[in-house]
Amino acid sequence: MEFLPFSDPAEWLRALPRSGLLLAAAAAMLAGVAGSVLIRHVPRLGRLLRAASTLSLMGILVLVVVQIARFDSRFDMVLPQIGLPRQEVVGEETRIPLAPDGHFWIDARVDGRPARFMVDTGATLTAISGDTARQAGLEPRPGAIPITLTTANGPISADLTTIDLLKFGNIEARRIDAVIAPNLSKVNVMGMNVLSRLGGWRVENNVLILSPRQAEEAVPRS
Repeated sequence: MEFLPFSDPAEWLRALPRSGLLLAAAAAMLAGVAGSVLIRHVPRLGRLLRAASTLSLMGILVLVVVQIARFDSRFDMVLPQIGLPRQEVVGEETRIPLAPDGHFWIDARVDGRPARFMVDTGATLTAISGDTARQAGLEPRPGAIPITLTTANGPISADLTTIDLLKFGNIEARRIDAVIAPNLSKVNVMGMNVLSRLGGWRVENNVLILSPRQAEEAVPRS
């Protein structure tokens, strides 16, 4: 399962009402068009609108890049410096046996609510079903970019959210980005944005071994 920003214009239009960022981008583009029309008749106003449009779109682009950068653990040392919460995974080694269906399943708690996750090393992001999101009280992140998840059953739309505390085995994942995918049935997927923040993980004799960093190692020293 992979994620992609919406590539279909129809998807962008359907996503507009639920994304403040997309609404701001649409407003900025309309301001730019209006400025181009007015610049011949009211030059000062036209130039002002075009300048405001350009600056707004540049700011929106920076926000989009920052949100996407959060999916990659290599940026964890940088993003907290600009005021964004640090995502971290700490605890002790946890072992997950292979299930009869050929998958590794983890019994976890999402902000205190029980939930079962399938480990998917091909998934960029951790995905939460609509049922799990409702039970845990998770809401779409205001201003976040809507995305499309590509699954075996085709593309599905999803909204970014934040899990304050995801606990499984001897491990705690804090302030973790995830997506709410209402069309994901009742399956929750643990993706690489969690696994890549571990100290390491491997499979031995049909057992998935998760080895997190220790708490004191996960927080950079000043």
